[in-house]
Amino acid sequence: MSSITTLAELRALYDPARERSVLKELPQLDAHARRFVGLSPMVVISTHGAAGSADASPRGGEAGFVKVVDESTLLIPDSPGNNRLDSLHNIIETGQIGLLFLVPGMDETLRINGRAELSADEALRTLCTDTLTGKPRVPKLVIRVSVQASYLHCAKALMRSDLWNTAKHIARNQMPSMGEMLRDQMADRMASDTVFETQEQMLERYKQTL
Repeated sequence: MSSITTLAELRALYDPARERSVLKELPQLDAHARRFVGLSPMVVISTHGAAGSADASPRGGEAGFVKVVDESTLLIPDSPGNNRLDSLHNIIETGQIGLLFLVPGMDETLRINGRAELSADEALRTLCTDTLTGKPRVPKLVIRVSVQASYLHCAKALMRSDLWNTAKHIARNQMPSMGEMLRDQMADRMASDTVFETQEQMLERYKQTL
């Protein structure tokens, strides 16, 4: 195996970055980036801990659930999850964050890097109130992101994946249910009488805890 271990070895394999790819990075959110965030119902949050452990976590909501406060500040509500709090632990330890925003039907994405902090400020939490389930809900905390870099990412990755093409979406039964997969992964570490949810039971629980 021929490992690439130095920056010189890496750069030797590739052409220099094109001028446009370098100049497109902005230190704040311009009008296009703010509009992109407002249309996005999905963002992937990337963080890392003090020991170097990395985490990527999808966050979703109604389009615009991530709030643009100004050209340098975003608010991401922390909606109910599995309570592992991996991303939040990492933010406390290092304060670094990377974001990837997606808009259904659009192959370009928006990448934002910056500093993050957790806030329980009532005014900020109230600003991020959601009505996804029909009942207003204020998050327990928000992730306040101070933008350091923002740039639009080209469409090639999503074009290659053909992600939005419904004709290529798999039938759900091509994979086992979540409960079946968890059973296979955890059975030897759980009590023998543990009952795992069916897909229908899990979906119903999801609906109650969105």
